[in-house]
Amino acid sequence: MNGVVDESARALLDIFAAATRGAERQAITVWIDTAFNGGLVIPRRIIERLGLRQGSITQAVLADGRVVELETSTCHVEWFGGEYRTQVVANDGEFPLLGTLLLAGRKLTVDYRAKTVSAE
Repeated sequence: MNGVVDESARALLDIFAAATRGAERQAITVWIDTAFNGGLVIPRRIIERLGLRQGSITQAVLADGRVVELETSTCHVEWFGGEYRTQVVANDGEFPLLGTLLLAGRKLTVDYRAKTVSAE
């Protein structure tokens, strides 16, 4: 799986996600966030486009120590030749984030000089 480093030094990958197993997948460009140990954080506008249903509310501790409640749902991601079901946290941000849960057991290489990203 290959991606790019953009002009703002963000490591980006294109993934394909759907609301349910076997549904038509849509491309999403995600920003790799190694400080996030979950699956995906996706802006609400993209959650609506994908047709994801709200699953539950969960508490999370932010980097600054604040405890917040977050809306969650699930989606199915095409991931290294298979389909992977993962938790999605809704937010109002600009970029979807991909966390370390999806990178566990993988090798991630970000080459800022060549502006390339690879995961295997």
